[in-house]
Amino acid sequence: MYLYTFAMMALRGAGDAKTPFKFLLLSAVIDIALNPLLILGIGPFPELGIAGSAFATLIAQWTSLLALVLFLYRKKHFLRLASGEAHYLRFDPTILRALLVKGVPMGLQVVVVSSSMITMISLVNPFGSRTAAAYGACLQLWNYIQMPAFAVGGAVSAMAAQNVGARLWDRVGRIAKIGVLYNVLLTSTLVLLVTLASHFAFGLFLGDSVDAIAIAEHIHHLVSWSFVLFGVSFVLSSVMRATGAVMPPLIILVVALWGVRLPFAYALLPSLGADAIWLSFPVGSVVSVVLCLAYYRSGRWRKARLIDSIPPIESVPPVD
Repeated sequence: MYLYTFAMMALRGAGDAKTPFKFLLLSAVIDIALNPLLILGIGPFPELGIAGSAFATLIAQWTSLLALVLFLYRKKHFLRLASGEAHYLRFDPTILRALLVKGVPMGLQVVVVSSSMITMISLVNPFGSRTAAAYGACLQLWNYIQMPAFAVGGAVSAMAAQNVGARLWDRVGRIAKIGVLYNVLLTSTLVLLVTLASHFAFGLFLGDSVDAIAIAEHIHHLVSWSFVLFGVSFVLSSVMRATGAVMPPLIILVVALWGVRLPFAYALLPSLGADAIWLSFPVGSVVSVVLCLAYYRSGRWRKARLIDSIPPIESVPPVD
């Protein structure tokens, strides 16, 4: 999975987002096709039970990775490791140091988000199975609502990094503005669509449990609009991280989640009940977007560098 992600991120960083998508789609199709065959043992396939699902994912990802590598070599892509380039595999202390110094804070962001979500679930569970089920259904739908932010953020990060390397700061600013605009439009549209079809959408997860669906709709109405603000924060953070400014977004995330959202929920839980949990989402998002905008407008992130000194890059052919 690391090799697969590494290859796809390298391609995206070079400006090619279509090729990774095609091979990711290939992996998904193989995984979906093999799941029932290996779980149930249909035809010549062995019956592996739930282990068949894991084995299907293993086969799908390795097949897609090998196909991607073969594709790069057949196309003679400039990112492939050609003959006479084995010296690129030697450890470079400067690059290795940058990977650790910049990569660890990025990884910690995942830890901060995951740990806060676990804590939120611990607050939800005492309100009973219906509320817990409704919250779980909301989390499933919110994953789709957040997709534009992740997609635009990934694209913005790659584009900003390329223009930072070219010292075209005016383009970096335009990329950030356009990224924020597209995120607001796409996320707002998804929020509106899910809200209009909320009863049907939650019914897909909660069946005919009318009480649980009503709770899920209530949660969604209080929380969903905050994902527009989350998207703005994510896009701006992606632009700032592209320059090497990885600590400020991490600090902002810690403040918004652990310094504001969770304390807000804990403090108002006795008076507001479960609504304190749901309202903590928009409160945390407001704090996050205000801090991100303040740091972005300060311009300090422009002084950050991923690597202090890098050798000149040889010209490479454009991606087809």
